[in-house]
This record gives sequence, C-alpha cells and structure tokens, in this order.
Amino acid sequence: MFKKDKTYIFALGGLGEIGKNMYCLMHNDEIIIIDAGVIFPEEELRGIDYVLPDFTFLKNNEKKIKTLVITHGHEDHIGAIPFLLQNVNIPSIYAPNQAYALIKKKLADRNIQYKGLRPYKSTDKLKYKNFEISFFRTTHSVPDSHGIYIKTPNGTIVETGDFKFDLTPIGPVTDFTRISEIASEGVTLLMSESTNVLDEGFSMSESKVDEALNEVFSKHQNNRLIIATFASNIYRLKHIIETCKKYNRKVCIFGRSMENNINISMEGGYIDAKDVLVTPEVANNLKPGEVALLCTGTQGEPLAALSRIADGIHKQIKLRPDDIVIFSSSAIPGNGRAIANTINNLYLKGVKVYTSSTDREIHASGHAMSEELKLMIRLINPKYLMPIHGEYRMLKKHAAIAKECDIPKDNIFVLDNGDVLEMDNNTIKKIGNFEVTETFVDGNRVGDISGAVLNDRKIMASEGILVVIININMEERKLLARPMVTTRGFILINENEELIQKIEDISESSVIKGLENKKNSYADLKQEITKELINFIKEETGRKPIVLPIILNIKK
Repeated sequence: MFKKDKTYIFALGGLGEIGKNMYCLMHNDEIIIIDAGVIFPEEELRGIDYVLPDFTFLKNNEKKIKTLVITHGHEDHIGAIPFLLQNVNIPSIYAPNQAYALIKKKLADRNIQYKGLRPYKSTDKLKYKNFEISFFRTTHSVPDSHGIYIKTPNGTIVETGDFKFDLTPIGPVTDFTRISEIASEGVTLLMSESTNVLDEGFSMSESKVDEALNEVFSKHQNNRLIIATFASNIYRLKHIIETCKKYNRKVCIFGRSMENNINISMEGGYIDAKDVLVTPEVANNLKPGEVALLCTGTQGEPLAALSRIADGIHKQIKLRPDDIVIFSSSAIPGNGRAIANTINNLYLKGVKVYTSSTDREIHASGHAMSEELKLMIRLINPKYLMPIHGEYRMLKKHAAIAKECDIPKDNIFVLDNGDVLEMDNNTIKKIGNFEVTETFVDGNRVGDISGAVLNDRKIMASEGILVVIININMEERKLLARPMVTTRGFILINENEELIQKIEDISESSVIKGLENKKNSYADLKQEITKELINFIKEETGRKPIVLPIILNIKK
C-alpha cells in the first residue's frame, strides 16, 4: 500500500470519536506523530480507566519514527504518552511549555525515565529529511495551544489542534499574521478539529464569562462561593483567582487534578495565586464572604470533590444553607444524569446553584463553532480538507460546511481511524486502510482486557453472579457433600430458598452424573454444571447471571 516517495496521512485515534487524538504522517523511512491522547471510558466499559489509540502500526514501524509533536496539554492530546513510551521507542517529544510541564509530571508520577521531552516556542522549527515542522499560536482554554504547519516533499499540511477565534481572550490572541503567511505559501491539506461544528455561529468570548462571574461575585459578597470548573481550563482558573483577588477572597482548592494544574500554571507564570491560596482548615475559619472553594466535579463524578460535598460525605467541607454553588462548565455528552443528580443534591441541602444553561454565561467553550470553522477554512484556503477530532456526525457536518466554503466534494475526506490518504505532487486521494482497534487500560493492565472480559463485567453488573462450591474426591469419583450456593447481584438467598434448593439439586445430580464417566476432567464437570444451571435459571427467572462452579478435590 505504501509507495516510495509518496506522503501518507492517517489517524490512529480521533476520528469518529471525541478524544484519543493521534495523527501520523509518513514519507519513506520517516514518521511524524501529532498528539497522543486518551478517552475516558463510557459507563459500559466497566472497570476501564482509559481507552488508548492503537499503537500496533507504530510498534511495527518503530525505526521510522522521528518525533511526537504535541499541540496542547489536554488529556485527549497527551494522556496516552506514558503508555506509548512503555510500548514504542519515541526518539523525541516536542511540546509547548504548559503541555511540557504536564507531561513531565505524568512521567514522574509513573516513574518513567525519558530524556527526549523538549519544549518548543511558536517561533521554533523542526527539520527532518522529509519534513519541516513549524507552529502558529491559537486560542484555546489551556495556555500554549498551537496549530502545526508541516512541509513535505509532496505538499503542505496544517493541523489546527483545538482552537477557537476569540478576539477578547483571557490569554494571547490567535496569531492571525502567521496564519496568513502560511496561507500565502499555499496549503495542500487542512486537518481541522470538529468538536463544536454542530453549534451554529461563533463561540462566546472568555471575557464574557469574566463579566458574568464578576456579577455573581458582586451580588453575593457575603456568601461563601463554591465554584466547580474543569481542572484543565487554565484560563478559567486564572480569572476565577483574579476575581477572588478583586473581591478580597481567599481560595481553597479541592481535587488533585485541580491542584496539579494550578501548581504547574503558577510555576509557568500563567497564574499568580501565591498570596491567595489557603488550606481547608483556614478556609473553614474564614467568614463566608472571605473565601471561595474551587473544586473538581463538574460532570457529577462520584468521587470528585463537589459530588462528595453535595452528598455530605466530604471530610473537610460541609455545605451551609447560604452557600452559592457555581457550575462554570458545560455537560460532556453522556454525563447529564450524573450532573443532574449532583445539582439535585445541592438543592436538597438548600443552597443556590448557578449553571451556564439557566442563569448566567458562566462558561464558554474552548472549541470553534461552525462559523469559526468556516473562517479557518477561508483563512487557510486549503486545496483539500480532512475533518478530525469528532464523532462521525461532526465530521460529516464539517464536510458540509467545507462545501459551502467552496472546497469541492471530492477534495473532502471523512475518514475512519486507519484510513490512509496518499499525497503526491499536491494531489491527494484515499488509497485504502489498515485495521485500528482500541487499547484498554485497567489499573496496571494495558491491552490485555478482551471484549469477553468486558462482557462478563457487564453481565455481572446487570444480571449478577452465582457461585456453586462443590467438594469431591476425584480419585474415588465421589461427591463428598451437598453443593453450596452463594450469589451476588442475582437474588437474595434468604428470600429464595426454594430456588436455591433446586439449584443445589441440579448441581448435585450434574456432578454425580459427570463423575460416573471416568473420562471427565474438572473442566468437563464445570462445563456441564454451568450449562445445566444457565438453562434452568433462564427458564425459571428470565435472567442469565454468570455461573461460576468451584470444584475442590478433597483427598482422604
């Protein structure tokens, strides 16, 4: 599929999904990787901590890899790096300052020794045999966000990273001059993010959030404020702290990720909070109007600080009737019910709750909406477009607005992970694909969690588990005692004695029958017991729990 002197573009993650961003460029014996992110799993992936891109292609072509370049420091762009480094040799990683500090902390937390991590500035250039990489500053919710401009032997590529066009941002404004310079050189392919393409118009400026928060602070100067926001939204954290300074409030932080991000941002000079931060003990002794609590938990995560505060189980903070709780965030799809539960618990405690959807403009997205995506297309003026970073419906919508911006339909590529584009002399076509799967992380286990394991977890959660303990003497082929049955999540034993007795009877007869055949092994006995019980339980109850026979060989 791959030919000499052609340039290839493909994704190992980030297409048809939000997160897991990982895009690759390949020309002869060189591979350039852009971003290495994770997805936080949906509820059905029970017990899974992260979902990673598929590293198989990179492992098989390890010697070709030249560098990994990071656009910015969000988890869906850097979260997979520790796992990548444990599986694939990456000669160097270039990241902007904030992302560089976050990656460094990640590697230290996992005791990963890596000497190839290097920071880059907007003005830097990276040169390889077949690639020249440069950068342009963008506006996003985290400092040091960049788009990437790559020159190849067969054309030029712009990868936007995550961006929005905010003319009054809290941080630096987008480098429109550099974008114009890049466009003037001619861009063959634009790879542009699609996260908020379904939202019409322009995204709200972060300065509008600042105004709304000022209004809430001013109105409630005698109340304790509890503010929940994304720990990764550095500019939001920055102007919350600045607003606290303005109203003479101290700030107490709850949530490890929040603490890490603020500490790294203070070290990098993005946030000045050294005279504002206080401990929980100090915060509890201040007057309500003298303190604000800044915490994680915007998505209703059960173990996050705000959820524990709402449930009344936080060890250090107890709600007071005159508290004001502010959700400075938006709901990530799929988290609506959990967020509603947290808000309901807060209302039950008698506190007032502000959300961006009902009260004030106290959240602004860091991602471009449809008109901003059109503006990026017009500014870059590419010959071809490849929508990235989005679910399939988002990629399709992005393709539709690209057509409105005069990019021919045949020059727009809505792809899946593993689909391959070939660029030759400023002309691009899709040439095929290779298999790309997902990699699951469960604690310290990476990649060895199969679909069967996940299916078993799903069944246990919905149908329960039934354990049958059987004592036999295998040499004499005898059952030594009546089988014992216990369950979890299936039925209550004390309330279903008749059913339990029938299960014991079936287990007993199945074992006796199986032992009569001297060729039957432990596995044969277990298989027969499981088959008999599953059929019986399904007929009696309509349910199908996991049946786990445990056979103990008791020798005399």
